[in-house]
Amino acid sequence: TLLFRNSLFSVRGRKRESEQKMIPNVKMWVGDMEVEHAAQDQLRNMAKLPILAGHIAIMPDVHMGIGATVGSVIPTKAAIIPSAVGVDIGCGMIAIHTNLTSKDLPDSLARIRSDIEAAIPVGFNMHNDPVKLTKDGLPGMALNGRRDFLRRQFGELKINAVIGKQDLTKLWKQAGTLGGGNHFIELCLAEDDHVWVMLHSGSRNIGKLIGEAAINMAKELMEKNGVAIADKNLAWLAEGSPEFDMYTEALEWAQRYAALNRDIMLHLTMKVLAKTFPDIRGIEDAVNCHHNFAAREEHYGAQVWITRKGAVRARNGELGIIPGSMGARSFIVRGKGHEEAYCSCSHGAGRKMSRGAAKKLFNEADLAAQTAGVECRKDSGVVDEIPGAYKDIDQVMAAQAELVEIVHTLKQVLCVKG
Repeated sequence: TLLFRNSLFSVRGRKRESEQKMIPNVKMWVGDMEVEHAAQDQLRNMAKLPILAGHIAIMPDVHMGIGATVGSVIPTKAAIIPSAVGVDIGCGMIAIHTNLTSKDLPDSLARIRSDIEAAIPVGFNMHNDPVKLTKDGLPGMALNGRRDFLRRQFGELKINAVIGKQDLTKLWKQAGTLGGGNHFIELCLAEDDHVWVMLHSGSRNIGKLIGEAAINMAKELMEKNGVAIADKNLAWLAEGSPEFDMYTEALEWAQRYAALNRDIMLHLTMKVLAKTFPDIRGIEDAVNCHHNFAAREEHYGAQVWITRKGAVRARNGELGIIPGSMGARSFIVRGKGHEEAYCSCSHGAGRKMSRGAAKKLFNEADLAAQTAGVECRKDSGVVDEIPGAYKDIDQVMAAQAELVEIVHTLKQVLCVKG
């Protein structure tokens, strides 16, 4: 391990000094993987922020984002950077270990994929009406109660004065929907041959509206107060201001909405599977984790705000999920509580090229070849999600061996994409 002290940035593993110049106040877990120049430039801008409460921790799936790099863990004192949290507030993963094994699965999973797509809207689609849950026993009643509670809370959010009157019907029609991009629902086989259900999504359009409102407020305050920063997307909201209180209240609400969204989708997916497998059940509690969020935590003896932009909390013994791409392995992990990484790990493999670059480089035939054996879309609409557009998940996992240990290794056999 190479550790450059005096607030210099460190890289675990072999360091390519020609590509990754030492950046003050940044520590990296990237192994021998290169960090793109655009991401390095963003890190330099981030490292100069006066609100930092310590070094920035960079995960192995790091790549360029908006303002802050994706794959960053950012400690701040009495302030939050809304664009670092992002506009998909509370985006994350949920996975459940079922009692099914590969022997229970039919030779073709096409019908099951079609049934899941019929039950859970993808892309910009939403349910025709809010999902009816009250007739689904105690689990459905619990989900319905959480939704009702969030509905009441939403009407009291102060940020409503900024985002304006919302179509509340749309808001609740989107609860239990996947979205597009890298969001997915998968059936996976683990190393013990058991079937897992795993999915990835966030707070949908309402999270986007809250995030954008907070980003704009932060930029306006920076300009009003004459604060000069290298990138306006790194503007922050300071504790004690009405805008900060407005944002953190809405932030916590959106994170709960995102968790509920995933829970409803998992519930609907299990209902679909029960039509084919009446005895299906989860044999362990579901693993549920955010990877775009901010929370107040204690590190190095101080209370600070930790923003994980594309990173999962990995406290000692805490379970998390690190997915690969559409054709790669994914992992259920247990955190090691590494303090220098602020008890964090990566949230996935991380893109190695933009969506536009992927569409230029790959075609439908490439997608079919790279997702061979997986029941999934193989059309031009998801070429930008091709496995070749992502980093090697095995390299990513090797780079963070001191942050997490692998509990289960999963390989998808079915993938639903928006």
